[in-house]
Amino acid sequence: MEAVPARARAYVACVAVAALLCLLPLPAVRTPWWEVALLAALSAGCEQAAARRRFAGTFYPVLLAGAFLLPPPAAALVALPGALLSPVEQRPRGLRRVWRAAQLTVGVWAAARAHGAMGGRDAVLASDFPYALVPAVVAVLVFCLVLSLLDGGILALAERIPVRRAWRGLFLRSLAPVAVHGLAGLMMAVLWRSPYGPVAALLVLLPMCVSWWVFAQYHRERAAHQATIRALVQAVDIKDEYTRGHSERVGQASMMIARELGMDDDRIEVLRFAGILHDVGKLGVPTRLLRKDGPLTPQERRIIELHPEYGHEMVRGISFLGEARAAVLHHHERLDGSGYPYGLTGGQIPESARVVAVADAFDAMTSTRSYRRARPVRAALEELERCAGSQFDPRMVTALVHALSRHGWHPAVTADEPGVPRPRPAVPGPTGARR
Repeated sequence: MEAVPARARAYVACVAVAALLCLLPLPAVRTPWWEVALLAALSAGCEQAAARRRFAGTFYPVLLAGAFLLPPPAAALVALPGALLSPVEQRPRGLRRVWRAAQLTVGVWAAARAHGAMGGRDAVLASDFPYALVPAVVAVLVFCLVLSLLDGGILALAERIPVRRAWRGLFLRSLAPVAVHGLAGLMMAVLWRSPYGPVAALLVLLPMCVSWWVFAQYHRERAAHQATIRALVQAVDIKDEYTRGHSERVGQASMMIARELGMDDDRIEVLRFAGILHDVGKLGVPTRLLRKDGPLTPQERRIIELHPEYGHEMVRGISFLGEARAAVLHHHERLDGSGYPYGLTGGQIPESARVVAVADAFDAMTSTRSYRRARPVRAALEELERCAGSQFDPRMVTALVHALSRHGWHPAVTADEPGVPRPRPAVPGPTGARR
């Protein structure tokens, strides 16, 4: 984001000042400076290699090894070259480099301080296992906590995300990968102080680099799937101009319902994909039917009602979608069994499909189309509540009502020219909306 709010810039400046304060005692620190230089060069080299190979994330073992080997100011210095020299794709590049350097400097300093306070450096020097694990674990927890707190702050200020949401899950999501990196960093530190020296310590990086590469390949594959999803949704939007943007909004409403129901983050993400992809099967429906002026004949309606099955065929090979595929297939089922394509009833309908059905109907009613104006949010919710139990799952309707009462809803105009209505009678669905 190029237009960084002034308060976010001030926050970055404060963290940068804190980083400078961490480095301030450097002239008085007694440490082998060649170790600092070597670790800093290793960290910078790993960051450059990661950038060239488009790996995801930061390579922490070297930074944490520095926290286990060096006094806090010297350990903090190890993070600077890699953070300041690593390529940055998004603008403003300078501000992002300063932010990353300051964040890592403060995080490594805090980890080294916690490690040293528990006698960790003596335990590393003496290879005192299993006690050496205790200060290392504490240092990793402190490192994760500091990075999570700082990340949450910048998200809240730069992206205007509510504070509670900005910090939600950051610490727990980062803990597992950083813990693995911390273990590798501890092994590096112990070997570094052993008779075998730094050369043996460097060998620890080899399996870590392999695992990092495998992890990066997974993320690259996931990014390719997401690009495919975006292309499919764009194709649907182009084909059915009257529902442009509808898929993304259904994905957002599905996320709101899932969060209200207390689902975990991974499942919330899957339901977002389900909402985004729910109408992808319209690519298999003739365009003339999607854009037809006037009511559909029974035969034409049957053709349109095939779009959930077409969509399921299109996405069933994307393994990470999980239960989103069931939502694509069953989002037009009704609790009373009068829906399609299979006439499922009640609990036979997958939970993901029940979530998307409510999100889909809500956005259809609250979006302005060229052939009708949007209903007010309150009227749409009343319609959903009226149909709860017969068409919609009451739990999902209640969850959406509660979520909207806290966060609101801002429906977008999806027709190309909303001010010039074209007469086109809608073929009513159960809630009176053509979807």
